Amino acid sequence: MAKYIILDTETTGTDEADRVIQLGYMVVLGAKETEVHNEFCSADVPINFAAMEVHGITPEMLDGKPKCTETTAYKRLLELNTPENYMIIHNAPFDLKMLEKEGFDVQMKVIDTLRVTKHIFEEEDAHRLQYFRYKMELYKEEQKEADALGIEVKAHDAIGDVLVLKLFLSRLRKAVEAKFPGENPVEKMVDLTNTPILVKTFRFGKYRGKSLEEVAHEDAGYLRWMLGNMENLDDDMRYSINYYLES
Repeated sequence: MAKYIILDTETTGTDEADRVIQLGYMVVLGAKETEVHNEFCSADVPINFAAMEVHGITPEMLDGKPKCTETTAYKRLLELNTPENYMIIHNAPFDLKMLEKEGFDVQMKVIDTLRVTKHIFEEEDAHRLQYFRYKMELYKEEQKEADALGIEVKAHDAIGDVLVLKLFLSRLRKAVEAKFPGENPVEKMVDLTNTPILVKTFRFGKYRGKSLEEVAHEDAGYLRWMLGNMENLDDDMRYSINYYLES
C-alpha cells in the first residue's frame, strides 16, 4: 500500500550554503494510522538571524544534536523513499533542494501543494500555507489533531506546519475532485505539480493589476523585453508570457 509522507524542514537560512536543522514529517499509512517524526539536527553552518526570527530555533537548541543524516527521522525517510510512495510538501523545490544537500535523492512521487493550490485557487490573494490556515479556519481543528498525535502546534515550526498541511490537504483534495471530476485526485495533484501555471495577471511592475493577455495585445514589446532581460523570471511567468504572445 502506498504511503503518504507530508514533510517540512527548517533551515539555517535560504542561501546555497544553508542546511537543514529540523526535519519533521508524518507518514500517513491509512485512515487511522499516522507515524510522526520530528527531530532537530546540528549543522556546520550558523543559523542566520532572519531565519531565527521566522522559526525561533536558536543555536542552544541544537547543542548535542546529531547531523541530519544521523537522525532517526532521516534514516526512516530513506526507507520510505520508493516510487510507490508520495512526498507531499508546500513549496517542494525548497525542501527537496535542502534535502539534496544531505544526500537525499527523492524517488517518491512529489505533490507540491503550493503549485496545486495555484492551479486550483488561482484567484486567491496568496497561496501560503498560513494564509489558508486562517482563511479555511484550520486553526479551529488543529488542536484536536495535535493532541491526538502528540504534537505542539507552532507557526513556522516543521512539524507544526506539517500538521496544518495535513488538514489543508484534505480540503485541497476535495477541491481537486470538484474541479476534475472522475479523475484520481492524488494522481491529479502529481500531474498539476508538474504542469506549468498560467499566470493571468501582473502582480508587479508598471502593469501591476493588468492581465497578461491585455498587455500582450497592447505592448507585446514589453513582454519580449521581459523574456530577454529579466533573468529572475520564474518558469511559470516565462511560460505564461510565451503563451499569450503566441496566442
